[in-house]
Amino acid sequence: MLDEAFEALKTYDWGTDPKVLAPIEEAVVTSHGNADARKDLETRLAAVLTSGVSRDAKDYACRKLMLIGTAQSVPTLAGLLTDNDLSHMARYALERIPAAEAGQALRDALSKVSGPLQVGVIGSLGARHDAEATAPIAALLNNADPSIARAAAIALGDIGTAEAAKALADAKPSAPGAAQVAADATLACAEDLLAAGKKAEALAVYKSLAGENQPKNVRLAATRGMLACAGK
Repeated sequence: MLDEAFEALKTYDWGTDPKVLAPIEEAVVTSHGNADARKDLETRLAAVLTSGVSRDAKDYACRKLMLIGTAQSVPTLAGLLTDNDLSHMARYALERIPAAEAGQALRDALSKVSGPLQVGVIGSLGARHDAEATAPIAALLNNADPSIARAAAIALGDIGTAEAAKALADAKPSAPGAAQVAADATLACAEDLLAAGKKAEALAVYKSLAGENQPKNVRLAATRGMLACAGK
């Protein structure tokens, strides 16, 4: 049954009856806890990505690797990050693979893509809370493309470390709307630090946003944060 499903996947598109792929869906579930079965399934799904099948079939394989992928799948998925059609799903899979290799693949891709693909990779690194990506993402805060500058600020907010907050403070992004995005991202860093019990670090970040040079809404949020740091 599984062999037939993989054969059907070769010509699959989103208009096909999904029942033909039910054995693959079942294998994803039943292979849980069975390392050999899961490795075999992962190998077969990764092989789909290097074959001459349809975009929809490769999209489907990425979706399944999002669930069961390991470091084994990373090189294949990484190879799709520069593909205009498949980068989106490949990076979503890499976002969810907990292996360190997945984060490295996304960091490596930062310098290989541009425009919307780079925005996507930046977002995926933020979604992984990848602290190792802080420096390369910070370097994009003043990018000439406003969408990249904003994505970099948001990602640093998602990373949420003191280093990310400092990078946001140092950059002083000038793209339209980027200053507000950076302030919001800095607040997000402070909130993450406070939630992690790092009150002193959180307080320092909140204080940096409490000055008169900040918009009223940012100052109010910073004041509330400082009170929270004080247990009030």
